[in-house]
Amino acid sequence: MSAASVTRSARMTKTAMGHRSASTLPRGLTWCAAAGAAWLAAACAVLAPAPLQQGVSNREEVLAALGEPALRWQDPDGREQLAYPHGPAGTETFMAFLAPDGRLEKLEKVLNIAHFARIEPGRSDRAAVLRLLGPALASGTSYFARRNELVWEWRYCDEWNGQAFFDVMFDAATGIVRSTMQRPELGGWDGVQPQCSQWVLPVR
Repeated sequence: MSAASVTRSARMTKTAMGHRSASTLPRGLTWCAAAGAAWLAAACAVLAPAPLQQGVSNREEVLAALGEPALRWQDPDGREQLAYPHGPAGTETFMAFLAPDGRLEKLEKVLNIAHFARIEPGRSDRAAVLRLLGPALASGTSYFARRNELVWEWRYCDEWNGQAFFDVMFDAATGIVRSTMQRPELGGWDGVQPQCSQWVLPVR
């Protein structure tokens, strides 16, 4: 287990693993739809009035721009990590990392191959995965009694801008990762993989 303590914000959904709905996006983030077929409406994130600045923006400015986080972690040295999942249909989760003085150290997207690769079967546990990727989809959380296996699932936008799922399978008794899996989301009206857009980080 991580030494960092985890606290939930007042806006955390009732389901511990659920994402915030698009209707609860903070005022600093708005959706814009790309032209194309209605079922392929792609989304992009716009930060108003100005992007955050790494090493300059403070905690209050981060919260004003992004809103209250779904999860937060406080480290013994005073550093803080804030999780911002956008869903349930969204494909992005941002992590904001704050220095002990409250300044924004970095803002990064975590639902991607680089972060998935940091999960180590046989070593990583649930606390580590939650801190790495943020809350999983409530609808994708499953327990398989015969295998005593817990599955967490995230929706993300893959390298080809197609909606996909990333699953992590845990030993339910120990909480240790057994395996991971990536697969396309075949949820279009005709059974094909819906398209998605990569969000632009609201930081400079």
